[in-house]
Amino acid sequence: MVPYIGSGPYCYANSLAMVLGPGAPAPAVIEVLTGSPFGFCLLSGRLPLFDPYGWDPDLGLDDAIGRLGWTCSRRGADGPAAALELLHTALEAGPALAGPMEMGLFRHQPGMTAPIEADHFVAVLAADDERVRFHDPHGHPFATLPTGAFLAAWKGETIAYRSTEYTIRFGFSRDREVSPEVALREARPAFAAWLRGRADLAPPPGTVGGAEAVHRLADRVAAGLPDDVLGFLTWFAVRVGARRLADAAALHTDEAAEILENQAMLVGELQYALVNDDRAGAERTLRALAPTYERLAGAL
Repeated sequence: MVPYIGSGPYCYANSLAMVLGPGAPAPAVIEVLTGSPFGFCLLSGRLPLFDPYGWDPDLGLDDAIGRLGWTCSRRGADGPAAALELLHTALEAGPALAGPMEMGLFRHQPGMTAPIEADHFVAVLAADDERVRFHDPHGHPFATLPTGAFLAAWKGETIAYRSTEYTIRFGFSRDREVSPEVALREARPAFAAWLRGRADLAPPPGTVGGAEAVHRLADRVAAGLPDDVLGFLTWFAVRVGARRLADAAALHTDEAAEILENQAMLVGELQYALVNDDRAGAERTLRALAPTYERLAGAL
């Protein structure tokens, strides 16, 4: 296959790669090792996400870091004063990975003036009482925010899956050498478990996953999606979903690679149909996509 190279919303994978430095694997490897490509869900029965039932970036990051042979400290704070102290402590060990953050409060990005319930991750480089400097993988190297504004976004109070306020990972060290090839091979059973649904996780009530969720979305596409859900799909979910699957296809071999490439093409072709209100076309594509998840689990 021809691999995809270009822009895309890979904030936590890009940020982790920046923080790990010269020994970091490619962001595509990190993204796939988080488990994100291996499933589909309707969060709370409404929001379509091309990632697994019960999965979230916080879980995925910890999985990827461990599978690659790295360790780090992962902490949160209670209140802005403690958060600023934590930030200073974290940066003593080098660049740090902050998130999830509320992207709508990133005042350096045009148009961002209020919370939009969109999560984001950045690589923090330096901080004092006046401002914070960071690499924002949404296209803003060496961005800065006044410290108070950074803390407001970093609190992440609108991000439902966050486990702590002011979450930060720092003090990265490599405990063992693990090649991307070995890490991906060892993760295959975990990828299959994501595809088949993990009983140990409790997503928000009403969440459904896998083929059932895809068919439900197809029903709703045929009937006409609400504007906010359609916008979410066309501006974010389809883009990141297709890229994750394309990267996973490029990093696998055998039958799994073929299924992943087919999934990537199906998700990618949704974009035109959704943007141009081709409901019948989008529905057909989703019906074709639904059975591929179980086939992929078997191949893995």
